[in-house]
Amino acid sequence: MSLTLTYFPVRGRAEVIRVMLKDQGAEFDEKVITMEMWKEGTLKASCLFGQLPIFQDGDLTLYQTNAIRRHLARKLGLYGKDQREAALIDMMDEAIQDLLNKYIKLMFEKDDSGKERYLKALPTDLKPFEKTLSSNKGSFLVGDKISLADYALVLLLIHHQVLSPPCLDAFPSLQSYLKRLCARPNLHAYLHSDDFKNRPIIPGNRA
Repeated sequence: MSLTLTYFPVRGRAEVIRVMLKDQGAEFDEKVITMEMWKEGTLKASCLFGQLPIFQDGDLTLYQTNAIRRHLARKLGLYGKDQREAALIDMMDEAIQDLLNKYIKLMFEKDDSGKERYLKALPTDLKPFEKTLSSNKGSFLVGDKISLADYALVLLLIHHQVLSPPCLDAFPSLQSYLKRLCARPNLHAYLHSDDFKNRPIIPGNRA
């Protein structure tokens, strides 16, 4: 595979792609785009939707984070064992994206005025994931193998523990799930690497 990810020097929308690739042991190149390079305008004008990330898989060029994720999930066997599991993975992933979008909106607020309200609503948002993991014996969101939805949830939970360290205290299944998945050898190594730890969640490193 000849894989290249192009993105800014932050976690942002591309981090879930990095996490998938790192955990799966897939080698890829990364082109880091500074804000100065982006503001110059040439690269932005060349992007189909005027946005990063860009992902290149050989002669295939993809834009849009979730399209890239789904492509990699199909390529790497992270989309369930059959159509039924794939449908359930899509369902869980859509719910995760709903929470992610709320989180991103909070992160880009100019102050912390919305944080208390967000954290008050968070238990309600997390409850379906706790229920799903409990019914699936805490293994994965769907089936008995990691999927693209698991990677999205793991990263989102990691970032929420930065936002509010006790946010999972009332969710034992989510706690054990996160601990177990973060112990996967490749993922553990990446999450403890300087590349991950030194890369801000968003520009300005607000949490």
